Amino acid sequence: MIPHHYSERFQKCVDRVLEHEGGYVNDPADPGGETKFGISKLTFPNVDIASLTRADAIRLYYEHYWRRIKGDQIISNELALQIFDMAVNAGPVVACQLIQEIVGTKQDGVIGSVTLAAMDRYHSVAGMIERYKFLRARHYCRIVSRNHSHVRFLMGWINRIES
Repeated sequence: MIPHHYSERFQKCVDRVLEHEGGYVNDPADPGGETKFGISKLTFPNVDIASLTRADAIRLYYEHYWRRIKGDQIISNELALQIFDMAVNAGPVVACQLIQEIVGTKQDGVIGSVTLAAMDRYHSVAGMIERYKFLRARHYCRIVSRNHSHVRFLMGWINRIES
């Protein structure tokens, strides 16, 4: 069930993510294909992307990304934003695996009670955030090293990390 009112944290994070995501785009070089508000036809084949509203995009973000990463239970707003933005950009499994790599839990791509507890115990929230940003950049560089045609997206991906 979707709440009538999202948490303040989710609202702030989704607003930041939507700043990075544009309107309707159908760039043949983009591996996501047709997108609007960052919602891609590749990920949501049954959604009419061209007719998607902002409110519908926010609902999809909440259902398929925010809830998957347990955004309201993450130790800090900034870390929640980093993981959420990565989930939107690279998928929730990758986003979860990166934080699991940092906190030393099984990298199964699912944030559960064990991963949340490990985040809470981590010695430095600021350090965890900086390490997460580094792993995001590493992930994007690996994409480009595997497929050089994606170099045109690299600066946009890297800029998302710090904004």
